[in-house]
Amino acid sequence: GQPLIAVVGTRKASGYGLTVAKRMGYSIAKCGGVVVSGIATGVDGVSMAGAMSAGGMVIGVLGCGADVVYPLSNRALFADTQCHGCLLSEFPPGTPPYKWNFPKRNRIISGLCCGVLVIEAPKISGALITARQAAEQGRDVFVVPGNIDVPTCEGSNALLREGATPVCTGWDVMSEYQALF
Repeated sequence: GQPLIAVVGTRKASGYGLTVAKRMGYSIAKCGGVVVSGIATGVDGVSMAGAMSAGGMVIGVLGCGADVVYPLSNRALFADTQCHGCLLSEFPPGTPPYKWNFPKRNRIISGLCCGVLVIEAPKISGALITARQAAEQGRDVFVVPGNIDVPTCEGSNALLREGATPVCTGWDVMSEYQALF
């Protein structure tokens, strides 16, 4: 098997966050991992695109029915995910993207994976929910250190203070699972 690695972060990522997300998705895929994320705009979608550009597989976990493209701006990513991996949803077909579905979706993202990589998350964010659920599930939590002057990095930097593993490359994440896979 291949290690499944969740890559999550803010929808409103900085240029730095988007660049790092693409690089990390690419690198994780090149090192043999499968990127799992939520097909959201920002960090999630860019990390999945990075993994697919490396020829890797991805898994998109949805907060709506598997037949509902959300957000509409990510329809190309949705289609690419169908071709280079799979889409998963616990919700019946046709279920709209209700806001209360996303914390449930995040639980599945972390539960599927060996570890969760957080790239750029503000103090209040779904990425932090995913990281906390991962810790409760006994999964590893990795964080790319963020700029201390950028509000969208406050939550991810707080995870580092709480003991998450700092990483700078996809190999930093994947090397944790080298002996297992």
